[in-house]
Amino acid sequence: MADYHFVYKDLEGSSTQWDDIQRKLGNLPPKPPAFKPAPFTPADDPDSKPKDKAWIDDKTEEELQELEDDDLDDDDRFLEEYRKKRLAEMREAAKIARFGSVMPISGSDFIREVSQAPEDVWVVVNLYKDGHAECELLLQCLEELARRYPGTKFVKIISTDCIPNYPDRNIPTVLVYNNSAVKANYVGLHSFGRRCTPEGVALVLCQSDPVLNDGQGGAEQSNKDVLDGVKKRFLEKIVAEREDDDGSSSD
Repeated sequence: MADYHFVYKDLEGSSTQWDDIQRKLGNLPPKPPAFKPAPFTPADDPDSKPKDKAWIDDKTEEELQELEDDDLDDDDRFLEEYRKKRLAEMREAAKIARFGSVMPISGSDFIREVSQAPEDVWVVVNLYKDGHAECELLLQCLEELARRYPGTKFVKIISTDCIPNYPDRNIPTVLVYNNSAVKANYVGLHSFGRRCTPEGVALVLCQSDPVLNDGQGGAEQSNKDVLDGVKKRFLEKIVAEREDDDGSSSD
C-alpha cells in the first residue's frame, strides 16, 4: 500500500499557540511579518488634468496646431480662443525675430536680400572695406544694434561690390531700404555724431522712420514708439556709465 504524506500549510503569517510559547522561550525565531502589498497608486493621466492657460502656454507651436476642437470638452471651450491667440503670437514672434546679426552679402545678392526684402522689413545696408578703422567702429555698433533689434535686417557689403569705383573717402556709408526704395543714406562716420555709439547710431537711424524693430511690439510700430525705446536705452546707458564713474572715483 502506498505511503501518502500530506503536508498541511496554514495561512501565511498565522501561528499556533505552541509556536508562540516556543518563541517566548527563544526556541523559535521571531515570527516573520505578514506580506502586505504596497498601496495601489494609479498612473497620472495627462488628459485627466484640468486644462488652463498654463496648459496652453506649455505647448509648442506644432502641438497647438495639432490640438483640435474635439480635444476640448464643453468646460474648456473658453481656452479655444486663447489657443488661437497664443498660436498667432508665436507665429508673429517667429516672423519678426528672424535676423539678429549683420549678414555679409555680395553684389549679386543685393537685389534679392535688399531690394526684394518683404515690405514690412527695414533693411540697413553698410558699405565698408576691410581694414578701415572707421568702418570697423561703425560695424561694431551695427552688430550690437542687430542683436538688439532682430526684426530689422542688417547687411554689409564691400563698397565697390555694391557701387563700382565708390570712393573710399565716403566710407563707411549706410543705406536704409524699405519696400524696395532708399529711405535714407548716411555718408561717413561723422553722420552719427562725434562719438559713434550704438545708441547714437540708433537715434540717427530712427529720426524719421521706425527703422529699428526689436520684435516685441509687432511688425507695425510707430516711429514715436521706436524712438522712445531707443531714447530709453540711451538714457539707461548714460546713467549706468555715471554710476560706474562715481564708483571708481570713490575708490
